[in-house]
Order: sequence, then C-alpha cells, then structure tokens
Amino acid sequence: MLSWELTFVIIAAVLALFTWIGVRSGRSTGDVEDYVVARDSQGARPLALSFIASGLGAWVLFAVPEVGAFVGLVGIVGYALAVAAPVFAFALIGPRMRQAVPRGHTLTEFVGARFGRPFQVYVIGISILYMFFFVTAELTAVGAVTAILSGLDARVTVLAVAAATVAYTAVGGLRASLRTDGWQAWLIVALVALVAVAVIASLVDPGEAFAGSGLVGVEFARVEVAVTLIVAVTAANLFHQGYWQRVWAARDDASLARAGLAGGLVSIPIVLVIGILGIVAAGAPLELGAPPVPFFALVTNAPAWVGAVVLVLGVALVASSVDTLVNGMTALVAAEHRRISLPQARSVTVLLLLPGIAIAWQGYSVLRLFLMADLLCAATVVPVLLGLWRRSTTTAAFAGALAGLAGAVVPNWIGTGSFIEAMRLATFPNAVPTLMPFAGALLASTFAALAVSLILRQSADIGATGGRIKPLPEPEP
Repeated sequence: MLSWELTFVIIAAVLALFTWIGVRSGRSTGDVEDYVVARDSQGARPLALSFIASGLGAWVLFAVPEVGAFVGLVGIVGYALAVAAPVFAFALIGPRMRQAVPRGHTLTEFVGARFGRPFQVYVIGISILYMFFFVTAELTAVGAVTAILSGLDARVTVLAVAAATVAYTAVGGLRASLRTDGWQAWLIVALVALVAVAVIASLVDPGEAFAGSGLVGVEFARVEVAVTLIVAVTAANLFHQGYWQRVWAARDDASLARAGLAGGLVSIPIVLVIGILGIVAAGAPLELGAPPVPFFALVTNAPAWVGAVVLVLGVALVASSVDTLVNGMTALVAAEHRRISLPQARSVTVLLLLPGIAIAWQGYSVLRLFLMADLLCAATVVPVLLGLWRRSTTTAAFAGALAGLAGAVVPNWIGTGSFIEAMRLATFPNAVPTLMPFAGALLASTFAALAVSLILRQSADIGATGGRIKPLPEPEP
C-alpha cells in the first residue's frame, strides 16, 4: 500500500499537469458559442483521442475485470464492443446530424426543433439523469482507487479531482477538454500496457491461470450478458451530450467519421486487456475481495511501484471522462438558456459538479440508479434518432418512447405472471444488468415508432428543422 504522503504528491502532480494543459489551451475569447461547441475546429486525430479518453472512465478498472472474473471472455468481448459501438455510431450518425443541423450544439436542441417542446423536455431529463449518475460514479470510483491503494482519505481524492477538473473546464470550456483528452488518451494507453505487463510478469504461470480459469468458453448465459452490455452502453452513450458536442466540433464530416472509427478501434483492445486481467486473477487464483476487485487483486500482488502507476491511471481516467460530462451538461444548459453569458456558463460548470461531489464523498453505490437511467435511454434512443428520417413524427416519437417503457416490463410480466414482480425486475434490484428489460425496451420502441410513422404517412423537411437552430447569441451589454 502506498503511503498517504506519496499518494497525495502523485495526485497533486498529475492534476496540476492536467490543469496547466487545460488552462493554457482553453483560453476563451469570451464567445459562448466557442466555449460550448468549438465549431468546425477539430481534425480526426484530436477527436479520436478525445473519444478514447472520454469513453474510458475509472469504471473500467472495476466493472470490466469483474465481468472477466465472473462471466468470462465472451462478456469481455461484449464489454469491448459496448464501449466501441457508440463511438462507431457517432461516426455514422454524426455526419448526418451535422448536415441536418449545421448550427447545432446538443442532441436535445434537435429533438426540440424536430418533435416539439414536450418530447424535448423528456429527453433533457433522461440526458441529465444519465450524465449526472455517470459523473457521480466516476468520482466515487476514483475515491475507491485511492482507498484500495493507499492510506489517503478517499474524500480528499474526490475533492481534488473534481476541483482540478472543473477549474480547467470552467476556464476553457470544450477546447480545454479536447486538449487534455489528447494527453490523457496517450497516458491511458501507455499505462494500461505497462500495468498489464507488470502484473502478468508478477505471476508464476499466467498462461495456465488464463486457460485453466474455466472462463474462456462460450455459453448462452455469457452471450446474454455480452448483448445486454452492448445494448445498455450504446443506448446510454447516445444521450451523452459531451459526445454530441464533438460532432459539431469536428472540422468536417470526414474528420468526424475517421475519428469515430479510430477511437472505437483503439478502445476495443484496451478494454480487452483489462478484462483479460480479470480472468487471469480468477484463475491464478487470487483473493478477489468483497466486493470483488480482480484488477486490484493483481495490482496488490505486483511490485509496489505498480500501485503508483495505477493511481496515475485512475486519475487520468476520471479526469478525462468527468470534464467531458460537465462540458456536456453545460452545453445543454446553454442551449436551453440562450442568453447566458460566458461568466454564467462558467458558474454553471462549477455548480453542476457539486451534487456529484457530495454523493461521491459518501462513497455510495449508484449502480442501480445508473442502470435505470440506461434503461430509459434504451427505451428512447431509436425514436429520437428516427428524427433524422423525414417520415418520423412527434406522435411516433412519443409512441415509441412509451412502448419502450412498456417493453421493459411486459416480457418479465409474462414470464413471472406478476406485474409487481416485473416492475421490480425492471429496476434491477440486485444492481445487475439483465437482457430482458433492455431488449424489450429497444425492440418495442423501434417497432412502435416505425409503425406509427408509416401509418401516419407524414413527411417533414429535415433541412427546415436545422434552420430553426441558431448560434448562441452574446447577451446584450
């Protein structure tokens, strides 16, 4: 275990570096539009690095190895595809959204212009819920990393990471987040490789541990977990407004497409490596802890310096995801209150993080609430994205969203014979994602939205929708 003094020095040094990079590269000109979206400014490489860093939070050190240790290789592959799938989706959908809404800032703006205010309010609520729990989970995770590796109070880490991240984000907005993401992405890739080599080298026979774990085969239950992860993570991340900011920050459609493809492809092996370490930990065998933390079981078995490297990795993972989430929430608020000034936008950035800090300070688990937010996303994502299809209507969007909510409950209602039990299962009482609610929500929402659109036989001018969204104006002096 690291001493609290060394832990504090490492965290302070890493956060000081990120803050210096962010503040220097993100100095704003006073333009809220540039602060929020940095329109048409980013090439493929910085965007790809940003997709990598933003998509990989500290949760990968906990959730992915645990899936490896208890579900196996199929589950890890599912998790890797789940992380990459939304980035691939932005590569495909993003250029279409840029063409439809060239002056956009957030997905919720498009929803409002396309489907009207009531449905927009619903989507805003889902987006805020998802991003808030994501921020809280990340801050909680970095506190857990500190608690496992050192004697430093986890609350100190939570506060330090939150303060540093919000400092450079509030000053520089999206440009600061993009710049720090670039550095953090390279750091994450290098440190994951270094830690993997070190922990494998510390084991007597890692190959035998992997092969003899009994977790390499393909079974239906494992495939079910993999599919659940792909559906849940993809649907939720399509409501991540921080990702949507990057759609309009791209220099052009080609840059966005290349960035999404590259970001997704690089993310896959990172997740696979971390997940395989979970399989190795289970097969070694090592004491995984309660609750199980396979990755850290390996780290504590490795040389002491590996713990210091993992601490840096954890801070980089959290900072890269939290700054993106806070920026995304700020963009959403700015799009809702279009007369907001730059100082007000900066204040919003600070205020949005305070509730997440308060909850993370307590060390509570937010996984069950996180899964419920993911389910709402799965029930709504197809009706929202069908807005890019001219035949989709407001009625179809509402019908799809309501059908998605019903689809999350009905399959288990049929299976158990009890509506109350089906409702309980749809709220994930054991904080474990299950396929039935997610598959039901996605399939029912898709069928209903398509069916109602085809029945109504209406057509919308998507170009006119985009024309209703204007740049964020500066407030009158």
